[in-house]
Amino acid sequence: MDLTMKRLLLLVFLSLNFFGANADTLTLKAGHPDTYVVKKGDTLWDISGYFLNDPWRWPKLWGVNPQIANPHLIYPGDRLTLVFIDGQPRLVVKQHIQKSPEGRVISKDGPIPAVDLALIRPYLVQNRVVDPAWLLELPIVMSGESPSIHHVVDDVVYVNAQLEQGLKVAIYQTGREFFAPNSGELLGQEIILASSGRVIESGVVSKVELLSSLRETKGGFHVAPVEDEALMSAYFIPKAADLGVSTSIVGITGNIREAGKLDVVYLDRGANDGVETGHVFSMYRDGENIIIDNEGNPVRPIDRSSYDKVLANFSDDTVYKMPDIFHGNLMVFKVFDKTSLGLIMFNEHPVRVGDKLTKPDPLTIKGE
Repeated sequence: MDLTMKRLLLLVFLSLNFFGANADTLTLKAGHPDTYVVKKGDTLWDISGYFLNDPWRWPKLWGVNPQIANPHLIYPGDRLTLVFIDGQPRLVVKQHIQKSPEGRVISKDGPIPAVDLALIRPYLVQNRVVDPAWLLELPIVMSGESPSIHHVVDDVVYVNAQLEQGLKVAIYQTGREFFAPNSGELLGQEIILASSGRVIESGVVSKVELLSSLRETKGGFHVAPVEDEALMSAYFIPKAADLGVSTSIVGITGNIREAGKLDVVYLDRGANDGVETGHVFSMYRDGENIIIDNEGNPVRPIDRSSYDKVLANFSDDTVYKMPDIFHGNLMVFKVFDKTSLGLIMFNEHPVRVGDKLTKPDPLTIKGE
């Protein structure tokens, strides 16, 4: 092996080790505080955002600290101090305990969560994406004792199935169908919780008394046993998503055109593809294809003539793909078979259906 080749291999080896080590190194935010007192309403993500450029990596900032065996058990009033252990930044906690004159410990507020649970709790309980074939097998609301076509709490509705008396049920309104962007495969049917009830009389047509109502219940809504998943834990350990397959946003809750920070979106990948709760993705918009016209000027897609569009399809020499545009990052908090729900934690630009998702790069992960 000649000297030039040896030097080249050494350079590649050093580069790989540098980038590998750099990817595992926490980057402190400029102007970060040295201490922070936890306030009511804080989240682990928020607090880490005061210290880190990539706040989703808070498990590394706190998790190895022996004083915080469980990073979820941080309470309002605790004082966090930034220290360095083996050259790496860490947070240590000095617990704040109030005592009465007799010395009895007064209980504090509950531990702070990873994210603001109020933002995602409705979706943890209400939104599901299911197999359309499964949905068709469910009984439906036919009508009710009230002559109104809309039914609310304390109303009794009729269901076209013999349901066990005392069974608690969830009643769902159908929403959108989601399709894979490239293949067109049907990923699932969105259903949205409208109400819950209890079977008070069993028969060929059963009677269900509505116990709660998130929206008015109507004939045609589907009836299913209460979902155990609604009782899932709402605590998440964020980690970089690395699926190895193309992933994108296929829907925005509320069916709005653009989403931003703390909005909820649907992904076109789910448990079947390896998606897990806590997975963090970076969001990107495809860069434009710019062509060079006959006069040597760059032309954006929006400004192209018919001739330019034909040219762009057949002449690679005059087409330039612009870099993809970083839009922000999101964290998955609920996973279905072929889709999942993510909360946008930070965005620099409006997020739209079709934006693609990739493994987060520490150089692009940002936070406020």
